Order: sequence, then structure tokens, then C-alpha cells
Amino acid sequence: MPTKVHEFTWPDRVVVGTIGVPGERTFYLQVRAGKQIVSIAMEKQQSAQLAEKIDEILDQLIILEGNPFSVPTSTPIELVDNDQLEPVEEQFRTGAMSLGWDPSTVQLVIEAYPMTDVDPDGSDNDGSPDVDEVDVPEMLRVRMPVGAARAFAMRTREVVGAGRPTCPLCGYPVDVGGHTCTLPEA
Repeated sequence: MPTKVHEFTWPDRVVVGTIGVPGERTFYLQVRAGKQIVSIAMEKQQSAQLAEKIDEILDQLIILEGNPFSVPTSTPIELVDNDQLEPVEEQFRTGAMSLGWDPSTVQLVIEAYPMTDVDPDGSDNDGSPDVDEVDVPEMLRVRMPVGAARAFAMRTREVVGAGRPTCPLCGYPVDVGGHTCTLPEA
């Protein structure tokens, strides 16, 4: 079965945002081109690591000897996007992701694939294949120019950092209702 690819080559908007209150937030990677909008759910850690890896790739490109690319060292102010998410209709929950560089278009490429919860043998509990519930495999591919990628990474770090504060003793998030620190005994 062919994979349905939600592809955005020159998107109007690429952001990570959340819905919900700290401690109960759902993170979304949302992409828009014209009237087409795709929103995929992500884990907080996936969002943070994506921003970190984008900055790492861009920083490596800057110091590349003979680098023909004009990569900004900081976020271009005109590309900062602090607006809320547009209405969210979740396409899928993200499982695996990949991040790459396309020198032919001078763009970072993000690919996201849905979580899978299929038995290794592809069957139901009774051992028979589940033909009625076969979903079309899908993925999201987003290409971002370097300036937009810097702005995306900055916003994503801010969104991730806007959650619950971390306990300075144990490192776990502090809930609004309080926190019982579970330090290991010495």
C-alpha cells in the first residue's frame, strides 16, 4: 500500500505549539501552506530534541569550510512567529522522526512518521490478519529554509520551556498542586 505523504516544500508556517495547561499539555507540530494545514502530536522531548538538532545542523553549516550557504547565527526577527496554533485536527501521533539537510534547495528536511502499535506478526489476538482496520500509512515531510529553521528552533525551545518548573533537587517537574521530592537516600 503506498504511503500518503503530507509534503510541504515552501510552507507559509511551521511551528510547535501546545494545547492544555502545563503538566497536561499536548505538543503539536503544525504546518500550513495556503489552506492546507497538518497538525501532528509530539512528545515534549521530541520537540526539544528537534529544536536542539536543528540548531546543531545549522551551527555545523556555519563553520563548514568553503560553506556556500548563508546560514544565520541567530534568529531573524522578521521570521519570529509567536502566534497561537491554528485550529488543530490531529493527523497522527508522531513515532519516529528524521532530520536532514538538502544542499540543492538549502533547506532542512523534517520527516515524521506515526506511532505504530501493530503486533510483530501483523495479526489480531486470534492470529488472523485484521483487514478491516488497515490504515493507509502516512508521513509528514517539511522543508524549511535556514532562517525559518532558526526561528522554528527558537520558538520550540520557548514552548518547551514554558511548562512546569523543574525541582532543583530531584529534577522532576513540579506540579501546580505541589511536589513531593523523592531524593535517593545516601
